[in-house]
Amino acid sequence: MAGVVGSGAQVSYISQDCKEIPEFLGRKYGSVAKRLDLSFNLLRSLEGLKTFSCLEELILDNNLLGNDLRLPRLPHLHTLTLNKNQISDLEHLLDHLVDVVPSLEYLSLLGNMACPNELVSEEKDEDDYQRYRYFVLHKLINLKFLDTRKVTKWEREEALLRGAFMKVVKPKDAKVYGFPSQADRAHDTFQHSFRY
Repeated sequence: MAGVVGSGAQVSYISQDCKEIPEFLGRKYGSVAKRLDLSFNLLRSLEGLKTFSCLEELILDNNLLGNDLRLPRLPHLHTLTLNKNQISDLEHLLDHLVDVVPSLEYLSLLGNMACPNELVSEEKDEDDYQRYRYFVLHKLINLKFLDTRKVTKWEREEALLRGAFMKVVKPKDAKVYGFPSQADRAHDTFQHSFRY
């Protein structure tokens, strides 16, 4: 059990290069852990979290978690950090979180493609990031903090009014005829509208 730091209800298993959550962690700490830090590993699956039914905080920063991320139902979880993973499908993630973590108040997704800011692309700006915030707050209505910022009353009102329309569209990987990605989408729509 080298690498485990357990102190009461707080458990850390950091920088162990593990690809999945070890069974012994769940056996020993699953029923008592309220805070679990699994940062700086190689996690692609969260299968081993099923035994951690009392979790309130879960830190999964710097792993390899992608769009297939699946959490068990964690009714007490209020804090979830997924910074610097490989998540690109924001809507899919948010729909899953609505189902499995109803008490979530703090979420951080910095460093994922799903969170459009300068950390993932120099082309993204504050407007892109603000649209992302509205969309997240539209889906997760109980959030008090998103990434590093407190949710303001104004943001919550905007999310209620316009959040559903702020969905971040994934850009195409390849450019067609040298057009930028927005033009690509318009071009594709035009092509499907007409038959030659």
